[in-house]
Amino acid sequence: MWDERYAGEGFFYGTEPNDFLREHAAEIPAGGRVLCLAEGEGRNAVFLAGLGFSVVALDQSAVGLRKALSLAEARGTLITTRQANLDGFRIEHSSWDAIVSIWCHLPTALRATVHGQVVDGLKPGGVFLLEAYRPEQLKFGTGGPKSVDMMPTLAQLRDELSGLEFVHAAELERDVHEGQGHSGHSAVVQVLARKVR
Repeated sequence: MWDERYAGEGFFYGTEPNDFLREHAAEIPAGGRVLCLAEGEGRNAVFLAGLGFSVVALDQSAVGLRKALSLAEARGTLITTRQANLDGFRIEHSSWDAIVSIWCHLPTALRATVHGQVVDGLKPGGVFLLEAYRPEQLKFGTGGPKSVDMMPTLAQLRDELSGLEFVHAAELERDVHEGQGHSGHSAVVQVLARKVR
């Protein structure tokens, strides 16, 4: 599915970073190691690399990751790519200054497992940035999965990310314009959380 989605000429979700990530990138420790989950065609990873971070873009799609490397080259930046499914990937313990999850929609059980690894994988002082569609997004139909099980609520995220200190946590509606994949008024959940120790 994802290889097919990314196989077109252009970039399905555009080449500019997610608005929420752009607004809060300064919260990431300077020069830190960043893991971008479900990074697709690389727009967020390339943006962060351009800010001086050491970035690993993780995705299951080889097609998407090839385009990510191409975008990085075009922008004069360097990223590392890793092809993996999150149901078989293990986030290394206390290894990351930031982990980024932008539109990484997983079934509830797998999401909880991955988020447990996120908490364990962050270094003290590291941050987790997430934006995702929440269940109310189904009434808008402007992007995201078609299953409620794939869309978290803030309450679920607070539970799954126990051990992190929430700096910003919100359920809101906003206009999202990211290529042809996300376009229009949307119901989202946002989290910026820090590992204190």
